[in-house]
Amino acid sequence: MSKLVPAVRSGDVLIPALGFGTWQLENGTAVPLVEKALEVGYRHIDTAQIYGNERDVGAGIRNSGVKRDEIFLTTKVWIDKFADGDLQRSAEKSLERLGVDHVDLLLLHWPKPEVPLAETLNALNEVRSRGWTRAIGLSNFPSALLEEAVRLSDAPIATDQVEYHPYLSLKTLKAKADELGVSITAWSPLAQGKVAEDPVLIDIGRAHGKTPGQVTLRWIIQQGIIAIPRTSNPKRVEENFDILDFELSDKEMTEIHTLARPDGRIGDWLDKAYRWDAE
Repeated sequence: MSKLVPAVRSGDVLIPALGFGTWQLENGTAVPLVEKALEVGYRHIDTAQIYGNERDVGAGIRNSGVKRDEIFLTTKVWIDKFADGDLQRSAEKSLERLGVDHVDLLLLHWPKPEVPLAETLNALNEVRSRGWTRAIGLSNFPSALLEEAVRLSDAPIATDQVEYHPYLSLKTLKAKADELGVSITAWSPLAQGKVAEDPVLIDIGRAHGKTPGQVTLRWIIQQGIIAIPRTSNPKRVEENFDILDFELSDKEMTEIHTLARPDGRIGDWLDKAYRWDAE
């Protein structure tokens, strides 16, 4: 099989299905790890204003020597900048910190009830019309709110970035996203390391000569979902990328789907005004 990373078409952009996440890579640690990720072959880098590392991510990209137009770069607007005017100014500051003239994807990090969604999306669309981002999207939006956002936005919603791994079912959200032509991007795809000890994933991995983490990432991208694993271990950066030379059977895919459970969610900062999908 080809070592080329498959891409997911969503809206008017092609998003590499395997990216490098940078959450918690603070105090300069993102610089060498972004360099390493690009050296290994990643061409999708994900950051956010709230991570406090946009400047370091930008430095890692420049140090890598990889051309900017070969990299799909995502950042996210934090919820305190969702008002019209605030959002546009925050996007401009993100570009300054990253040292680029545009990002490829700009997301709303979490839904915020205090600012009307229509106002926030109008501001986000304006950022796109200024050429500061090629595409716009969401993060942590349940299916009903995703549908509302698609209705309110002039530009296509490219993706909804949400927690997703074998212990959390996204049946409802995935079905709605497919209906609306929106891709899903998985954060914490390895369930913050929990997959490493799972006997089902260990057994499947043994059959392919792969680790449970590699099996999990393969399971995600075989669904047409984008995965952005984060690690502070350079060896794991390589390991997470080495998932393009094998394929899971339908039976193996189903076995992994059966690991989902009602209490599988790890990170829950959704405002009480909203509700997650039941499954």
